[in-house]
Amino acid sequence: MNPLESEFHSAMVEIYLRAKTEANYNAGRFLGMVSEQGGLATAKILLHAAKVSEGYTALWERGRLDLTVEAVMLAEKWKPLFTKEERQIAVTRLKGYGFTGPLPGVS
Repeated sequence: MNPLESEFHSAMVEIYLRAKTEANYNAGRFLGMVSEQGGLATAKILLHAAKVSEGYTALWERGRLDLTVEAVMLAEKWKPLFTKEERQIAVTRLKGYGFTGPLPGVS
């Protein structure tokens, strides 16, 4: 794992912790995936799934889409880790669920 991937892994653990404390959502399955697969692989698995995860839906219900993998991965810092297509999936998904935070253009 290169340094940027390692930082992203830590960011994925951080959103688990934040979801638990800030949104009262215990994403145990997500944490298990991150622990077993790594943060980057988990993000890519979730992105390429045919439908959103239970965790995504739970965070949407709580008004906390900012704590989703899709929202976090769009930060400029993580751009080298994802393809343009993956970033577009995240933007489309967030828009489709009414995300009101800033969304970058995908280039």
